[in-house]
Amino acid sequence: MNNLPEPVRVVQLPDGTYTYADHRPTSIQPNAVPHVVHQHIHQAPPDRTVQRIALGSGIGAGTVAAGVYFGPLLVGALTAIAANLALLAFLAAVLAWGVVSVVKSVGGTDGKAAAKTLAKTRKRR
Repeated sequence: MNNLPEPVRVVQLPDGTYTYADHRPTSIQPNAVPHVVHQHIHQAPPDRTVQRIALGSGIGAGTVAAGVYFGPLLVGALTAIAANLALLAFLAAVLAWGVVSVVKSVGGTDGKAAAKTLAKTRKRR
């Protein structure tokens, strides 16, 4: 069992804390040749117009951050608005069709004449 390391000696100090009894500094051997570090820095070009403008004119990182953050946020908000408007337009078309159908069926001859008049005015536009 000669190949096992020597156990670490721990002692208790008078204040109650524990510390290692062996405080031998490790030997530092200087290298004969300094290490050569090859560092390759690759910077990807900005892929957004706001970034190109901001980095090109030197206005700073705040504008770049705003463009990166608020650009997609604006696209998301406009998409949500467009979806809501499309839904409202669909509902208006369905309701108009329903009103015309009810007027045709319930109104009798007057309802049919009103529907024809409405259809003629639509064709003229």
